[in-house]
Order: sequence, then C-alpha cells, then structure tokens
Amino acid sequence: MTTFQHLFDVNQFPPLDVPSDADREQLLRLLREHDVRFLRLQFCDLFGRIKKIEVPASQFARALDGGITFDGSAIAGFVRVEEPDLVLRPDFPTLRMLPWGDVGYRVARVICDIHRANGSPFDGDPRGALRRVLRSLSDQGFELRVGMEVEFLLLRQITDESPRVVPHDTGGYLDFAPADQAEIVRRDIVNVLEHMSFVVETAHHDPAPGQHEIVFRHSDPLATADNVATFRLVVHTVAARHGLRATFMPKPVTGEHGSGMHTHQSLFRGGENVFHDPEEKDELSELMRFYAGGLLKHARGYCAVTNPLVNSYKRLVRGYEAPVNVAWAIQNRSPMIRVLAGDAESTRLELRMPDPAANPYLAVAVQIAAGLDGIENQLVPGELTNKNIWAMGQRERQRVGIGELPRDLGQALDELEKDRVVRSALGEHIYAHFMEAKRAEWDEFLAEVHAWEIERYLGL
Repeated sequence: MTTFQHLFDVNQFPPLDVPSDADREQLLRLLREHDVRFLRLQFCDLFGRIKKIEVPASQFARALDGGITFDGSAIAGFVRVEEPDLVLRPDFPTLRMLPWGDVGYRVARVICDIHRANGSPFDGDPRGALRRVLRSLSDQGFELRVGMEVEFLLLRQITDESPRVVPHDTGGYLDFAPADQAEIVRRDIVNVLEHMSFVVETAHHDPAPGQHEIVFRHSDPLATADNVATFRLVVHTVAARHGLRATFMPKPVTGEHGSGMHTHQSLFRGGENVFHDPEEKDELSELMRFYAGGLLKHARGYCAVTNPLVNSYKRLVRGYEAPVNVAWAIQNRSPMIRVLAGDAESTRLELRMPDPAANPYLAVAVQIAAGLDGIENQLVPGELTNKNIWAMGQRERQRVGIGELPRDLGQALDELEKDRVVRSALGEHIYAHFMEAKRAEWDEFLAEVHAWEIERYLGL
C-alpha cells in the first residue's frame, strides 16, 4: 500500500481577495501586498488544453493593460503563420494565487480572453464563443446556473517506455482507506481548490479502481467553465507532486466505468427558477420541457463537442451507467437527461453524456445554444422515460421514439456537420478548425492496427 502525506500547506500563500469589480490599480496593489513574483496569463486552446505565458513583477502593469502578445500560428486551430500576433486581455476578477511555490516564489494566475491586434475579439477563442452564446441568453432575459461533476482517475507512474494504465488502488464507490489509498491526495486537491475560491461540496472515490469525483458549487456558465479548466490543472499538479499521474481520459480501463462530466443546468429569469412550475405536471415548467427538447434534438449534433475523442465512444456503451440513448426522465440515470425535480430553487436537469476530455467552454456553449433553440421553436421532448432503458430491447426503444447517440467519433462528426444550431454556437472559425483536426484524428485511428485486432485475428 502506498503511504501519502499532505504536501500542500496553503497557509504559506494567503489567498487574493479580488473584488468582482476590481480594476487595474486594485490588482497591482494586491500583487504587491502579497509579494507575488510571477503572474501566469492563462487561456485554453481549441481542445481545452491550458496554455500560459508567465511574466515577472516588472511586467505586471503591461500585462494587465493587455500588452502581452503571442504567436497564434503556433497554437493548433488559431491563426495562420502570416497573420498578426494575438493579444491576451486579462479578466481581472479571475486573479488567484497558485497555492504552490517554486523555489519559494509566489505565483498568481489570471484567465485571459484573446483578441486580435486591432482590438477585436478573436473568433477562435473558446472562451469568446461561450461569451457570444451568453449574450444571446441575456438578450432573452435569462440567466443560467451550471454545475459540472468532473470524474478522473489517479494512476501509478510507470517509467518504462510503453504507456500503461495502472490505477493507484482497487477502491470502489464511496470506499475509504485502505481500499481508497488516495484520501490524502484528494484532501490536498480540495484544500488547493478552496484556497482558489472554489466552494467544494463533496469528494469521494468513484466506482472504478483509482477513480475519484470532487463536486464543486454551481455558478454562472463562464465561471463554471473557468473552474473546470482550473480544476484539471490542480488535479494534475497535486497528483504529480504525490508521485501519481492524473487522467481525464473518458475510458482508460477496459471493463470498468468511464469518467463523465455530468452537466447540471437551471434557468432563471428575474431571480426565479423558470424550470419549476408547481401548477404543471411533475412541477416541470413548459420552458424546461422546451429547453430539454432542444438538448434532445441537437444531442447527436453536439456530441462531437461534448465527447470529442475516439476514446469517448468507448465510454458511451451499454452496461457502465453511461448514457447511450437520446431520452429524458426524472431521477432515472439510464437516459441522456436526468431531471432533478424539487423546489423553486433546486429544480434542474442533468446532461449525463459529456466527458471530461471536452473543452469546457465549447461544451457549455453548445448545450446552451441547443436549449435556447428548444425554447425559441417550442421543441417538445416527448414523454418522460421512467423505465430502465438499458433493459429495453431495440424494438421497444424504437416504438417509444428513443434514438441513439453516435457510436463513434466519425458518426458524431457527420452529425455535427449537419447541425446548423451547434455550428453557429461554435462560430465558423472554431467549427472549421475543430472539424479538420478531428477528421484527421479519426482517419488516423481507422488506419492504425490495434492490439485487439492482433489478438483476435492473427491466428486465423
């Protein structure tokens, strides 16, 4: 059994108390008062990978003024080599202290939006794509609250030349030590997250060996997407310092449960939850039904965005509590959408198909666009399916109108190509570069001879 010790004393790094309306001078004062030596300018590329430029204290003012540029042609899917550099514009309220030091230095990070040299927003920025969809949401008088449950695996570090997946323990759902060998690792992750202003609600071992889930409080869509990106960074960092490797791969172990990124959504107008209506059947409002209708209609279209890897579709198979069918239900976990019916505050829906390999900004953007299309066109989702869909035969599913999600990335890309609502949410720049990269990924996979094929067919 591996023995872990706490490695993170967050008290060494006092948190930055950043007001929501903070200006440049307030941030510079906070950085000076906390003796911050380096500032990390953070953004996400098209595929959700965190990128950053780091500047020393002498350049803080310039960085906060949006004076730091980078070569966008070196980032996959951004700009061509002949185009001007891109500009990083810090979003001031996202300034946080990173509660780990390197050789005693204090380091802070701020999340940035990406602009072109002429000052206009860059249309290839995933955070910018979410901002565009949120403007449509706001124009209709709505506010959305989003929470994401992100699952991940902790693996043993294998130092030989071949990549192998070896979970760090044999624990199962809600197990504790000694079966769950990483309780302390999880607590270090929680301590770091809380230091960075996350409101952590629960943390536990999940069903698969080495699998964990840490649930943090819902927020507005942009803040939640920021939090997911930061969460992945924290998990990777803490795991590595404990001698482990973290992975957000959707299905790393054959025969075990995969990792999801279940997305909870509730819609508000004027401070009231418009998904809840005590006068309606099941206390679900007409607006919720239309929003769910949009998510169901466009599910096959946005699946390539919420489940973007070849490996994503190894998770979306029967028998492992991952959704396979385009349907909705109350509480029932077998459909794609699970409705959690409650009071005026807690009524919400949970989309269970996304996985943690998705770019969180794009994943949220396409879901909102689909839901808004449902409201605008009054898309009726059909009857709630409160039977175990996994136990239903194909004919029974067809008889009640339950469709299937794409079975592989190739099918998902074909569906995305046909869905104008989802394409519009991405914007033409992101859509074109995303499709180009993912088609190449799928073609590469199809041309590769895999170990399963060798074991199955070599002796025939």
